[in-house]
Amino acid sequence: MRIATWNVNSITARLPRLLAWLESSGTDVLCLQEAKVAEENFPVEQLRELGYESAVHATGRWNGVAVLSRVGLEDVVKGLPGDPGYDGALEPRAVSATCGPVRVWSVYVPNGREVDHPHYAYKLRWFEALKAAVAGDAAGGRPFAVLGDYNVAPADDDVYDIAVFEGLTHVTEPERAALAALRGTGLTDVVPRPLKYDHPFTYWDYRQLGFPKNRGMRIDLVYGNEPFAKAVSDAYVDREERKGKGASDHAPVVVDLDV
Repeated sequence: MRIATWNVNSITARLPRLLAWLESSGTDVLCLQEAKVAEENFPVEQLRELGYESAVHATGRWNGVAVLSRVGLEDVVKGLPGDPGYDGALEPRAVSATCGPVRVWSVYVPNGREVDHPHYAYKLRWFEALKAAVAGDAAGGRPFAVLGDYNVAPADDDVYDIAVFEGLTHVTEPERAALAALRGTGLTDVVPRPLKYDHPFTYWDYRQLGFPKNRGMRIDLVYGNEPFAKAVSDAYVDREERKGKGASDHAPVVVDLDV
């Protein structure tokens, strides 16, 4: 069984590449982030033609998450229980579903913007709500994983130059502590480091030749419980999908399971 996570940075802009990638990659379940489209405009029919059902939580221009599955889609939950909200609104940042023998969450953790910005405090509160929401499944006996764009680099070597990020979000101690607390529910990072190259980054800024110069970050993660982790047979970052015209600024992260 092949499961992946991918921040597509607008499904409308990325649709041809997404459909081609699904056909070529053999992915059974895809957790998708930053759909940037209203639910009624999500390309459900195009995906159904490829054999995928869609569980979508999206409201418009920003954010938006989905789970695409060709192995079944049940017990869908849209939104994060206990979501603290931001500026009086609940943002579409989480959706969960059972896909065959595995339950997954697709999450798009708030960016945080700047350390002294209210969005940063929101990010930490959101992490607390996520930890509470997944604790039961994380401790259970069914393969379970939380996949998505976490907007946190777990360690210094998960960014191309830690000195560049001094005083910035994504690498601060409170963010990393929140990530560690989430792992404390019984989850582990199932994508090994290093992979087939020294720095398995998953995101490269469009600006200043970020990708050609490999100035990246590893912020797209797959955190699985023990039954999920034990079933992992392979994992990789599909850097090829970050290349070329019209690419997302994130690459898919792919995990193979023997279930």
